Amino acid sequence: MVPRRVTLTFDNGPTPGITERVLSILGREGIRATFFVIGRNLAHPAAASLARKAHSAGHWIGNHTFSHSVALGDRPDPDYAAHEIGNTQSYIAELSHPNKLFRPYGNSGLIGPHLLSRAAVAYLLANRFQTVLWNSVSGDWKDKGGWVERCVAQVLENEWSVVVLHDIEQGCSPRLSELIRRLNDLGIIYEQDFPESVVLTRAGKTVNMSPTYISD
Repeated sequence: MVPRRVTLTFDNGPTPGITERVLSILGREGIRATFFVIGRNLAHPAAASLARKAHSAGHWIGNHTFSHSVALGDRPDPDYAAHEIGNTQSYIAELSHPNKLFRPYGNSGLIGPHLLSRAAVAYLLANRFQTVLWNSVSGDWKDKGGWVERCVAQVLENEWSVVVLHDIEQGCSPRLSELIRRLNDLGIIYEQDFPESVVLTRAGKTVNMSPTYISD
């Protein structure tokens, strides 16, 4: 059997006191991941320092909106899209991946028309962002007892899983080592890149952009 592949991603940080633990575990395991950061967090020096630390360790830094409060498709005006995406990118600055990785706010990991507006898509294309979704949401932030088992089950369902975890107070850090042990036991190959199936835009062009991801 061909080994399954897993890309680990961490959303909603950086979070002082939490992201350090995640980086330590990943470093010990030799895994490189992507951290999709919230722009307003980077306004705080301690969080910005953690983003730099993650970048220095070889992790990719992606954009996960500025406020993480209202999905782009639920507020489709162009100014909102430019603020949520552009302001965050200005904070990420030189830490940015060359492809300018962006992940929309999914509102509990949901995929649907709330993800994007036409204005947001136009902004992402004009500014050459690589827009990345996911295919595994374990619920680490809301189900401390069940998320590891759920994540393993989801990984077994996919040839290449893009796993959403969270480096936040109520997120994955207490059980991240356990998850990685479980995945190692399955012979998982860890990737840092993303399968084409979860990429919506790249380099000014659409890749897998479905109308079902756009509200208007």
